[in-house]
Order: sequence, then C-alpha cells, then structure tokens
Amino acid sequence: MLHEQTHDKLIAMKLFGMANALKDRLERRDHQDLSKTEFFGLIVDDEWLYRENRKLAARMRVAKFKLRSATVEAIDYATPRGLRKDQVLELTQNHWLRAHESLLITGPSGSGKSFLAQALGQHACRSGFTVQYLRMPKLLALFVEARAQGTYDRLLKRFSKIALLILDDLGLGSLTEQQKQDLLEAIEERHGVGATIVTSQLAVADWHEYLGAGRIADAILDRIIHTAHRIEVASKDSMRKESMRKNRSDLLHAGQSDI
Repeated sequence: MLHEQTHDKLIAMKLFGMANALKDRLERRDHQDLSKTEFFGLIVDDEWLYRENRKLAARMRVAKFKLRSATVEAIDYATPRGLRKDQVLELTQNHWLRAHESLLITGPSGSGKSFLAQALGQHACRSGFTVQYLRMPKLLALFVEARAQGTYDRLLKRFSKIALLILDDLGLGSLTEQQKQDLLEAIEERHGVGATIVTSQLAVADWHEYLGAGRIADAILDRIIHTAHRIEVASKDSMRKESMRKNRSDLLHAGQSDI
C-alpha cells in the first residue's frame, strides 16, 4: 500500500520516470542487497533518462528529418566517393557547432549529400542541439507564407534560435531577387549565433554566379564560406540505386533456403 501511495505521489509530481521504475526495481532480485542510497540513485537515474529521452524526441520532431535512418553509424565509407572518415568523426566532436560555423557538402545527385547532412543533424540532436532540416523549396515557401501572414520577423527570430539549420539542395532552381533577399535574411539572422549545413549539386566556386554575382551574393557567401568546413563527395553510381540494389539482394537471399 505504501508503495502504491508513493507511486501516486510521484505521478502527481510528474516524476514519471521514477514512478515507472519504482515497482520494477523493488521487485528485482539483483536489487535486494542495494543500500538505500544506491537504490535511490538508480531511480533518480531513471527519471533523468526519461526526461532526456523526452527532450530528444521533441528535438527530433522539430528537426523534421526526411531520412530517419540517416545516422553517423550508417554512413557508407566503402563506396569510393572521396568521403573521409576522419573528417566526419572530427565533425561529430561538435566543435564547429559550438563555434557557429558552416558545413558545405557538394556533389552530384545521388552521391549521399542529404544522407550525410541528416546523419550529422541527428548526431547533433542526440548531443543536445536543436536542429531543423529544410529543403530549399520549403525554406522559400515558408518566407512567402510568413510575408502573407505578417509573421516574417517571427520566422527570422525562430531561425536565430536553432543551433543547426540544414539547407538541402541549394541550386536546384533559379532564384528571384526576393528569394535571394530572403535567403540572405535567414543567413544574416543566424550569423554568429548558429551553425548551418548547406548541400548542393553545384560546386562552391559556382555559388556566387548562381546567387546573381552581386551584392546579395557577396553578403550570403561572406557569412557562410569563410569559416566553413567542406565535404566534396563524388560518386559515379547513385547511392540511391546502390541502396535499392542491396535491398533487392537482401530480399532474394531472405527467400532462399540454406540447404
């Protein structure tokens, strides 16, 4: 009865991690010899882990990753595409995130740019950073919507609070002058307060011309290139096609007898 009352009080105080763990730990045989201090420490750890998992789940919802399977552990280094494992591992130390620097990932379609960007984004989420993933068409659509609703400044303020913004597929289509200005505003709002990943099929050397080769292009590139880390991936065969081929192979093997 006392245990039930304690459980109810923990629920009332919103200590759900401790409440969920209390009964289980009280019944475990390997806990019978624990001191009161050791037992209390374990259920406090359970509460801490419960809260950390909830915060991680919230960060993942905000991030809106397109590829939930994209993780640092799943990055393919075996396929020849110029991807250096030591560089990726250095990025996972998160120094560049804390320094509010940029990461520019370029390469042809299907070379795994988006996967890599989202894998590093998920790693950032798990490390406690807020992240948002946006394809460039979605970013530009958000500005159109915000301007129509009178929430443009609020959108920029929201961007400034995100620790890592991932802009996927820069250069897929031409930009109007207004869209270039919107992109500059987003980059400017985050300059010095947040890190940014940009992926593109265009080489970085071609970005200035793509952005109009004028003052807006100068301003955008000045804020994201000078302190940027760069990854250039190259792949003769699309990583998407390779993934589909492996999946088909796995299905065929799964249907075969070992006899």
